[in-house]
Amino acid sequence: MVENSTVSEGLEMASVGPIRVVHLPSELCVRAEKRFADRFDSVEQLLAYMLEELLRNEAAQADAGEQKLVEQRLRELGYL
Repeated sequence: MVENSTVSEGLEMASVGPIRVVHLPSELCVRAEKRFADRFDSVEQLLAYMLEELLRNEAAQADAGEQKLVEQRLRELGYL
């Protein structure tokens, strides 16, 4: 059961294209299913969402770093 629109948006993006098989310990999957059953229908949905969020956060950090670099250069040139 996916209630959050952000969750479903991330899952839609992750479901495009070929599928890959990932091997995980069964106990880890069982614990994750129990813990997140109210937000995700499967471990696959949970993992797809988590990977999308990690990649999105990484991109945001890179953008912030680039912005700082541009601001520093503009300061050095006297524009800021």
